[in-house]
Amino acid sequence: MGGVETVLVLVVLATVVAASAHRLRVPAPSLLVLAGLVVGLVPGVPTVQVTPEAVGLVVLPPLLYAASEELSWRDLRAVWRPVAVLAIGLVLASAAVVAVVATAVTPLPASMAFVLGAVLASTDPVAVTALGRRLPLPARVQALVQAESLFNDATSLVLFRVAVSIAVAGGTVAGAAFGGPASWAWAVGQFVLLAGGGVLAGATVAAGVAAVRRRTEDPVLETVIALVTPYAAYVAAEVLHVSGVTAVIVAGVILATQAVRLSNADIRLQLHAVYGTVVFLLEAVVFSLIGLELPALLRESEISAGDWPVQAMLITGVLLAMRVLWVFPLSAMLARRGGGRPSWRVSAVVVWAGSRGVLPLAAALSIPLADAAGGPLAGRDLVLLLTTAVIVFTLVVQGFTLAPLVRRSGVALAPEHARNEDTTARLRMAQAALGHVEELAEAEAAPEVVLDGLRRGLQVRIGRARLNADAGSADGGPAGGGPPVDGRAAGAQPDGGPTYRELRRDLIAVESAELTRLYETGEIGADTRKRLQRLLDLEDAGLSGGI
Repeated sequence: MGGVETVLVLVVLATVVAASAHRLRVPAPSLLVLAGLVVGLVPGVPTVQVTPEAVGLVVLPPLLYAASEELSWRDLRAVWRPVAVLAIGLVLASAAVVAVVATAVTPLPASMAFVLGAVLASTDPVAVTALGRRLPLPARVQALVQAESLFNDATSLVLFRVAVSIAVAGGTVAGAAFGGPASWAWAVGQFVLLAGGGVLAGATVAAGVAAVRRRTEDPVLETVIALVTPYAAYVAAEVLHVSGVTAVIVAGVILATQAVRLSNADIRLQLHAVYGTVVFLLEAVVFSLIGLELPALLRESEISAGDWPVQAMLITGVLLAMRVLWVFPLSAMLARRGGGRPSWRVSAVVVWAGSRGVLPLAAALSIPLADAAGGPLAGRDLVLLLTTAVIVFTLVVQGFTLAPLVRRSGVALAPEHARNEDTTARLRMAQAALGHVEELAEAEAAPEVVLDGLRRGLQVRIGRARLNADAGSADGGPAGGGPPVDGRAAGAQPDGGPTYRELRRDLIAVESAELTRLYETGEIGADTRKRLQRLLDLEDAGLSGGI
């Protein structure tokens, strides 16, 4: 079986497994890694060579872009301080401690142990986002976990570059990396260059993309632009020798805040469908490949079968211990500063959510094969094997147990929370639309028969939302009750011509503005806003015949 056939089979297998995970209500990344691991152990299965170029250039940009779009800017502003502490301090501390432990328990030289620490120091945004996507976490906890994984790349990348340069040159960690102020100054300068340059590159690409998208309403062209955007940000940053990952994340966060203003309902619905498909396929394949990689590395290496599992477990334990030592004191400090009490439950969830995944694998695969003298780089195979083993462990063990931990810790949002937000938003949106109808009636700006039909439809919706609110508070009944806008069901004339459609679009715009206001004032969360905005887009597209 050739490489192309193997990849096609892998796509089919990964799709089936991911669909099964959805039906079984288990995290798809964990099940995909486990499936890849099982398939990789079957004798005769061809080895799939994973290259850093394939992971870094083809897979990472769209997945990072999608993950950054899911991050709420409002929630990010609320958690930036702990995110900064974790993204810089915890990464540095984890890399140092893993390097020390790896030097003690593995045959790796100190320089390669430092490389291993740099590779595994940061959590992975793709894995963290994929695992946390279906968890009912509070908005700030979700934002903290996702933002940490998204913004710790610059720190780990600086460490990785320092570590690899030392290992290739054959130097020592203490002497070459931290021997004097000049070394520290260089490292700090590299961090500022990578992070700051990545932010500027991402913001520039986002500004250019926004300018183009404001001037086009072609669904095909908009879809192509959206698919190309993460690659443009990544390549532009890499050409400038700054952080491509940071550039993609910044571009995604900026453009996500302007999504409603940059495109119409038809285009947003199409982009949602296309990007959902792309992300599903890429995540399915990449997590399966992680599982396949471990058996392949074992077959190709000459490493003793009895040593590496213990070493990998010890290193995984060290990474978790470092998260405990940083997250719990940080939580206590922030609680004291805010006048509250620290929550060990939230801290435990944040600790356990720190999975490794695609980014560490790409970094390990990019380690040079030879040193400065032209000989094989000692310890490279073991670093790659231990990295893959730690990734597999965190994705499988932490992945399968994260949801039960969230439930048992009491951190999970109650189902009533989402229902109450939904009902509140629907009620406020209908009231805003009804107020607009009354303004039009007073100004005699539209035929009264059309306005009367719209008025009655909105009054029905308001009454239904209030009943749902009462039912939800009394017996947990479902909130909602139909699409956010549905004036035709209550007597507005479906064949009222352009006047009717224009009025319906006006009301949709009013409801969309009210939905945005509710989100910006903190009355509803990002998930509720996205869900109801999609329903508004569906009705808008239906009015234009787009669906």
